[in-house]
Amino acid sequence: MRGDRRTGRPHRDHGTDSPPPRRAAAPRTERTSRGDRFERPATGRGQARAGRPERSGSDDRYSATSGRSGDRRAPARTTSARPASARTAPARNAAGRGRAPRVEEDYEATRGSRPARGAEIAIPSGADPKLLDPSVRSELRSLSKLTAEFVGAHLVAAGQVIDTDPHKALEHARAARGRGARVAAVREATGLAAYHAGEWAEALSELRAARRISGDPGNIAVMADCERALGRPARALKALDDPAVGKLDAATRAELLIVVAGARRDLGQLDAALAVFERGSSLDVKNPRPGSARLWYAYADALAAAGRTEEAIQWFGAAAQADFDDETDAADRAADLL
Repeated sequence: MRGDRRTGRPHRDHGTDSPPPRRAAAPRTERTSRGDRFERPATGRGQARAGRPERSGSDDRYSATSGRSGDRRAPARTTSARPASARTAPARNAAGRGRAPRVEEDYEATRGSRPARGAEIAIPSGADPKLLDPSVRSELRSLSKLTAEFVGAHLVAAGQVIDTDPHKALEHARAARGRGARVAAVREATGLAAYHAGEWAEALSELRAARRISGDPGNIAVMADCERALGRPARALKALDDPAVGKLDAATRAELLIVVAGARRDLGQLDAALAVFERGSSLDVKNPRPGSARLWYAYADALAAAGRTEEAIQWFGAAAQADFDDETDAADRAADLL
């Protein structure tokens, strides 16, 4: 497993030079919307799971810096890695119930030093819960104030290092989950951090939990990619049958088509992969939408694999023209085929 050079997202080698996968989001900070809550910007040339372009961005709802997922051949996260504390309910302030209430200094004392719980990673001094996106802070209000601050600080810390040290980001996310396992944003953050760290089974488990809690289908493509990474491409194909697919925004739907087409290629069904791209109006070059550049790149990559070089050049060119954020190396790929 290598990290995609363009987006920094983890991916599995699959024998194709497809566009780099889009990064799954990282904890959201105030600067971004939900889709960017956990993702980080992509960099480098795409060698995503078959047929997937790397995409940038992570979910900035949680991170103090920023960037959802691309070559989603799903990373499998190991559920065994979940701490037992993740199954417990959030802590409550016990004032008036026989225990002395915790004071604000208790939380502040954990910053920059190892918390009392020896198994938990220390909260860095710059991890301020106030950096979280308002939507995440709103979800954390179901916890006591001190618990919300602890969980929020770990979410911010996860977002700050997810690009440079995804395993450390996952440690922070697990620490947050240990005290906020009933909060959808916490489970989503843990799932996305696990995805970046290559823990596909854990990522899938956490993202499923997040969807059960919130009902939000926004990470369908990441979950399908996790199935691919776990060696279950047939399961990834079922994602297109999800009743929520019709409600997805254009960018998320494009990512899902890329993942499902990649799953078809995993199964050796190249013609079927091309058919996935050709459904609906996704190949309308006169009407580019969010995600079109990555979708057209992946389509061009599949065409090249099928020996349809002239068409591949045309679609790499279309992808390059629609790639205003420079997420792919479409122009270089087109030039390589000339």
